[in-house]
Amino acid sequence: MRVLAIIPARGGSKGLPGKNLRILAGKPLIVWSIEHAVNCDAIADVVVSTDSPEIAAIARGCGAEVPFLRPADLATDTAPTEPVMLHALHAMEDMGRSYDCVALLQPTSPLRAREMSARALAQLNSENADSLLTVTESHAFFWRQSPVRALYDYDNRPRRQDIAPDKRHYRETGSLYLTRRDVLVRERNRLGGKIALLETSEEEGFEIDSLADFRLLETLMSEAIPA
Repeated sequence: MRVLAIIPARGGSKGLPGKNLRILAGKPLIVWSIEHAVNCDAIADVVVSTDSPEIAAIARGCGAEVPFLRPADLATDTAPTEPVMLHALHAMEDMGRSYDCVALLQPTSPLRAREMSARALAQLNSENADSLLTVTESHAFFWRQSPVRALYDYDNRPRRQDIAPDKRHYRETGSLYLTRRDVLVRERNRLGGKIALLETSEEEGFEIDSLADFRLLETLMSEAIPA
């Protein structure tokens, strides 16, 4: 199975300006995702989709391909990710490449076990799934406003260790998505058909959306990367 890894990285960011090039544990943030993908034998090609010449230069220096700069209409704050994925996929196909599956690695989730992507691809195939996403177990108790109500039975508040497997909740991490090529093109969505969940460690589930997130990841990544 030929897999195209797409790493989206705009030059602009309102929440944390310049975050994709911000130094995290000794490397620009985006480099962590590029190196993960480049070092995965199950991935054929790694493409960075960016509107920034500076990001493009760093990406090429790390072994990723940047055969185009992302069009302005796909680089706004409101542009969804799927059109970016499709643009990159079709650009590579126009170069004569062909793929069976697309992997989306978001640079805002830089902490990944070395074998995460290979394990995800193996699971996609073993479960005969059409798409896959990474998740981590959540033990949070959620509420709603207007009217105030709990989304769990607070009269019988469960202990974490007593929650039955079929009652557990999982949070989408945003670290890795796999989509079979034809499903992505047909559905125009990274998730479709039979969906599989790859459970990852809590550490791998952290995303960077703010300076506080960045500082937390700096602390985590100063320790050993999970194997």
